[in-house]
Amino acid sequence: MATESTPPSKGIAELVKSEFTPATGINVEIEVLPLEQVLQKLTLDVASGTGTYDLYYMDQSWMASFSNDTIDPREIYESKKDLAFPGYDFDDFLKPLVDGISMYKGKMVGVPYDIPIFIQMYRMDIYEELNLKVATTMDQYLKNAQIITEKKKSQGIYGTTGQMKSGHYSLNCDWTAWLWGHGGSVFRADGTFSGNDAEGLEAMDYWVKLKENMPSGVDTWTWDGEAQSMAQGLAGQVLTWGEFLPSCDDPKSSKVSGLLGVAVPPKANKLRPLDQCGYGEIPNTGHQGGSALGLSKYSKVQDPAWIFMQYATCPDTQARISVLGGGSSPMRHSTFNHPDVLAAAKVGAGTTRHFPVQKETILNYMGSEPDLPEWAEISNNIIPVELGRFFAGEYKTPQQTMDIIAKQVDKMLNV
Repeated sequence: MATESTPPSKGIAELVKSEFTPATGINVEIEVLPLEQVLQKLTLDVASGTGTYDLYYMDQSWMASFSNDTIDPREIYESKKDLAFPGYDFDDFLKPLVDGISMYKGKMVGVPYDIPIFIQMYRMDIYEELNLKVATTMDQYLKNAQIITEKKKSQGIYGTTGQMKSGHYSLNCDWTAWLWGHGGSVFRADGTFSGNDAEGLEAMDYWVKLKENMPSGVDTWTWDGEAQSMAQGLAGQVLTWGEFLPSCDDPKSSKVSGLLGVAVPPKANKLRPLDQCGYGEIPNTGHQGGSALGLSKYSKVQDPAWIFMQYATCPDTQARISVLGGGSSPMRHSTFNHPDVLAAAKVGAGTTRHFPVQKETILNYMGSEPDLPEWAEISNNIIPVELGRFFAGEYKTPQQTMDIIAKQVDKMLNV
């Protein structure tokens, strides 16, 4: 399998060597690549049908693109009882994750594997010093950022930070959180792009103000740079991937170990009803960037691949890799109460102390991107490219930017 370097992938790689291969005799080759390269590899594999990769690590934004290239795990579980893991329990996966990550038009494309999701992280020491309260609204989040910048910029600390590299998918992720938080959506129910409507423009105006309170390097950072900016103490708060907390808690590499509090995202000003959105989009401020693990229908070794896929995503393994991998990816109800997970809920590298907030965010604040085959192209090569041009000053207004995106997207979708 080809995978992004994620906490669960690190944990799985360790267990493969120490446990899975010695017990089964099945060798597993895990190729770790940047996310965009994983997409390129899988796209080529599907186009050729050669089955170079037996398991597909699929970002939620690709689910529609690969929906015809995997085997529904529920079907193979029922049809091959002799290979079924005891107690695998599909119902143990949190339902919002199954709906938001794994499903496309009634088919389970893969099983939930990884769940980076936006939560609030904030400097408890700075909040106490400035008498700030954790933001429960979009306006309060912006005001907190402005106050922190005003009071702490002279010390090199800004109100917030971001993952705003031009042309990178991370820029699209930040955009959707602010868009959904202001009552907007990427698509209308008729399938046309709606980022240029009143709510979309309101979100852009908000984002411009927010960016004024970020370090200058934010234009060059993807998620890795954003995480480093938090760990180095450059920002007082952030709405971003919960999986950053374990590294920020590591006293060996972080200047803010034990200083970050966690909370659910600020509530949206309003949320666009689902029947007014297109392609199964679910607006909310807790943007999820989850992934699924799927069994390739082109694989020539489907049985051993299926055995490993179940092993990697069964309740016990999922709980253990949440700790081994660095404190991330609680996909199942059972994970939150696992003894290893509860024992790791303390300040330090690999902490799980943010898990209760992640669970609440998944259940009540989770936003999911649209499901359509073209979304991988739109979210990687159109929206972040044009947003990057806007923030670089090439486009004068949010309206111009959003209209340019709308024209390109609607032309691609022929709507």
